[in-house]
Amino acid sequence: MIQEVILVNKHDQEIGTMEKMEAHVQGMLHRAFSVLIFNSKGQLLIHRRAYGKYHSEGLWTNTCCSHPLPGETIVAAANRRLMEEMGMKTPLAPLFSFIYRAELENNLVEHELDHVLIGFTDDEPMVNPEEVSDYKWVSMHEIEEDIEQHEAQYTAWFKKIVLEYKSAFTNLLAL
Repeated sequence: MIQEVILVNKHDQEIGTMEKMEAHVQGMLHRAFSVLIFNSKGQLLIHRRAYGKYHSEGLWTNTCCSHPLPGETIVAAANRRLMEEMGMKTPLAPLFSFIYRAELENNLVEHELDHVLIGFTDDEPMVNPEEVSDYKWVSMHEIEEDIEQHEAQYTAWFKKIVLEYKSAFTNLLAL
């Protein structure tokens, strides 16, 4: 099945679609999302990407991340992928968006306008092993420390969210 991503300009206006792998080969700016799920202890649910993923395999990242399908809203896409990847359902709220570009392995480039959403639950995930090889609930302090010590074990977008944008969501946490 051919998967397409939505190409956008820096203002998040749609300018077309492209096959997902081709967009990553060419480094085309496209729409994406990242979901952050926190529990009542203020811990973030992170997961290790499954081995065999087309990029960033085996790296730790936020709760869920992907691309909306053409014609799909960010919130609908985030809810869909949260269920497909983590087997979870909880209300999600948009927080902020940012653009980043990262050179990855396999000569791929992530160039995304990433919409970050937040949700809260104490439910345990029922992970899809094709997407997730491991998961854990971790405090923001522990994540920041581990990124400092083991930067290569985390995805490019997740490091940016934690290190550059945490003030956009940490004030919402009941710590």
